[in-house]
Amino acid sequence: MNAGSLFADLILPLPLAGLFTYSIPWELQSKVAIGKRVVVSFGGKKIYSGIVKNIHNNPPEDYEVKDIIACLDETPIINHLQFSFWDWISDYYQSNLGDVYKAAIPAGLKLESQTKISYREDFTAEARLSKTEELIITVLKSSKDVNIQTLTQASGLKNVLPQIKKLLEKGAIEVEERILSSYKEKQIKYVRLHQSIKEDEIGEKLNSLNRAKKQQEILFSFLNLSKIGIAEVPEKVTATELLLNSDSTSSILKALVDKQILEIYFESTDRLDFSDAEINPLKELNQHQAQAIKEIREGFESKNTSLLHGVTSSGKTEIYIHLIKEQIDQGKQVLYLLPEIALTTQIITRLKHVFGNKVGVYHSKFNDAERVEVYNNIQQNNPDKSYQVILGVRSSIFLPFSNLGLIIIDEEHENTYKQFDPAPRYHARDAALFLAHLHKAKTLLGTATPAIETYANCKQGKYALVELMHRYQDIKMPEILLADLKEAKRKKRMKSIFTPELYEEINTALEKKEQVILFQNRRGYAPYLECKSCGWVPHCENCSVSLTYHQYNNQLTCHYCGHSTQPPQSCMQCESTNMVDKGFGTEKIEDELRIFFPQARIARMDLDTTRSKTAYEKLIYKFENHELDILVGTQMVSKGLDFDHVSLVGILNADSMLNFPDFRAHERSYQLMAQVSGRAGRKNKQGKVIIQTHEPKHPIIQSVIQNDYVGMYQTQMSEREEFIYPPFYRLINITLKHKNNGLLTQAANMLAQSLRKTFGIRVFGPQAPVINRIQNYYIVNILLKIEKKSSPAKAKWILNREANNLKAIERFKMVMVQFDVDPM
Repeated sequence: MNAGSLFADLILPLPLAGLFTYSIPWELQSKVAIGKRVVVSFGGKKIYSGIVKNIHNNPPEDYEVKDIIACLDETPIINHLQFSFWDWISDYYQSNLGDVYKAAIPAGLKLESQTKISYREDFTAEARLSKTEELIITVLKSSKDVNIQTLTQASGLKNVLPQIKKLLEKGAIEVEERILSSYKEKQIKYVRLHQSIKEDEIGEKLNSLNRAKKQQEILFSFLNLSKIGIAEVPEKVTATELLLNSDSTSSILKALVDKQILEIYFESTDRLDFSDAEINPLKELNQHQAQAIKEIREGFESKNTSLLHGVTSSGKTEIYIHLIKEQIDQGKQVLYLLPEIALTTQIITRLKHVFGNKVGVYHSKFNDAERVEVYNNIQQNNPDKSYQVILGVRSSIFLPFSNLGLIIIDEEHENTYKQFDPAPRYHARDAALFLAHLHKAKTLLGTATPAIETYANCKQGKYALVELMHRYQDIKMPEILLADLKEAKRKKRMKSIFTPELYEEINTALEKKEQVILFQNRRGYAPYLECKSCGWVPHCENCSVSLTYHQYNNQLTCHYCGHSTQPPQSCMQCESTNMVDKGFGTEKIEDELRIFFPQARIARMDLDTTRSKTAYEKLIYKFENHELDILVGTQMVSKGLDFDHVSLVGILNADSMLNFPDFRAHERSYQLMAQVSGRAGRKNKQGKVIIQTHEPKHPIIQSVIQNDYVGMYQTQMSEREEFIYPPFYRLINITLKHKNNGLLTQAANMLAQSLRKTFGIRVFGPQAPVINRIQNYYIVNILLKIEKKSSPAKAKWILNREANNLKAIERFKMVMVQFDVDPM
């Protein structure tokens, strides 16, 4: 090694501990810098893009150093604040930096050996390509979806990543989830009347489609949107807007194009459009909102975090908008976190009307092209060209902010802020508090039903507490009625899954042309099938869980591993053909509604119906525009959606939530019931909520009826203190997994034993969870409860040491050990 040799410590996107040191060749020393991506080989011939974390002169002593192959970036893609944030996430949530890197960076910025590449058929070169670029394109033209490893072998080139990066920027190729579109001009697809059709021929064309009703509907929608014959200059109509408005598909639109009635044309646009949008002035706050915002500002003078505890429909979003405006005026960035993608659809519209194109959206339904583009845009941090407000779900905390002034965490109590798998198993609310600390920013938590831990922090003086107990425009809180399932079943008055009270109220709402939301926290048609003769239930072959029946595709599906199979014609145990479905999910509710209310327009909002990127938007658009009468859904319908015509909310089975085996079950039940109740009765009248339950006198149900959050909080706090749970203790859940159950049990017992030497009675377990096998891996949990005043860093160090000691034993080396800090 030369005296002037330079080395770089890299983070690689691998689940391995520590950093990896590589030598920087002299020809790259002027290019490699902290925060840039570099290309390296790791473990044989595999290629990865690592991120430079440190540069120094110290060669590693215990392995032979390899050279960095190439530098991919002109400027760093990670800033120093992000590195500090990554270190904290890695340390606090006991995960490797490689796992944090994988979670934080969009796939399009993580090129590696297995990244798939394909040639773009529509590519035309603006300048001559180099010989190596032409060679790569020749290989790609001859085969589809080549990965970087096979491309390296086929081309004979030592390193293809820099050439791939150049070809990506030129638009010649695309990788993985079509990331290319992030770097290419965006084309918008518009629809217009075919040039051969004159205005006076439109009626004739409509009549010609009498037998093709769907095509006729599209044409009607097009004429309404374009205002042809009404406006002097017809409005432009995008294909997306037309399909959304007519609830139709692109194949039906294509039929009209083939008939030369409509035609498609494209116009280029900057994907991140910063042209002047129509901006509406801020709405004036009412006296209660004005008082709340005054108290929030006062709270921020002495504390970095405030909780806005406002009842449902109290106008919290309007308060957020006023606070965002203050930050934008100071040239600061704002992160607005939401628990569900469904909510971004409604709120983005409200924010765009005030802040125009300064608002960006970031969530997992975006393809990688859009995620890379938002990431790059924020990195520029140019107030004229960059987003200043990001509306996003939990992964938004990893965006490259450099100047955050405020983080808003709406519906802060939601458990969807917690990442379960894969690592890092972070909680976005808690991580955002540290992110705000790094940026010297303020954090505003908002909810009608605060998490117990959050409210406890207010009571202990750590957070400022601001209460907003008046609904906007003084709308009354909904009237909450109980329907006794036990009594209705005993008197044989049930109409399938509906009590007479709920059935009558749905009827009344439909007669008055009002809307209904029905909530059941289980998707599918029925939780399981059962043999009526012997009680046999079909189970997943990979997991210890019964299969859920989905009628729409006649499949039994495992909601843990995705395994699907046809329902058996007869019982596998006694061969009886008497198989019945037990319980009910959202799909069965939808089915029963169609039988009892055939005239009603019904839709379902759950994971099965919202898999596509625009599915939420379509459902919400139709419900907002009163094109649907009844919306059936899982907890997605409980979260902050704002509909003007909902007069009735039905909670179909409160008991399934209350009886869940979890110390947070009662808190969660209260939150879900209160939140879903808040969807009832909006701008014009008091709404009604009907809760179907076998236990009408249950204290949590009584708290919901009385809107008594404080009573629920006090009961839960005394129980948690007695049984040593948060907020009095910290929890760390240690999960062990292996395909051999006997070996797993031995490993878990040994680990628990060694932990007890240090932690004593704070160690609970090992214990198999309710579902003790997923994807053929058996699961055992050990729970560690640590006093709040003890050092979490020391506890985590001991945990890591004991887990490493266990894995050092030959027979246990394949046992997976995972840590979940602050499990939900």
